Amino acid sequence: MIIGVAGPYSAPTAEARQANLDAMNAAAARLLEMGHVPLIGMNAAIPVLVQAQVPDRYKAVMDISLAVIGACDALLLIGESPGANKERNLILSRGKPVYLRLEDVPEP
Repeated sequence: MIIGVAGPYSAPTAEARQANLDAMNAAAARLLEMGHVPLIGMNAAIPVLVQAQVPDRYKAVMDISLAVIGACDALLLIGESPGANKERNLILSRGKPVYLRLEDVPEP
């Protein structure tokens, strides 16, 4: 199953943002070990934003993240934030499952 991983990213420091991204990547690594294909919207958005000159960086991040998560069969929500909640709401609006713990994710 293709499972998106969502959680908080924004934080007041670069170190805190990296810690948030590391938490999402660690959860994605566990999903991969379980036999799933994990995707993280921020991993797609950040490299693009480093190169792009756009007026609304948050909108650009969310557009990319929602496009990535929209391709998923389910979502693992490791923590809430405005962006993560948008990803959750997208998955739920499509009738797909949202898991709150790795233990809740079914085996492939």
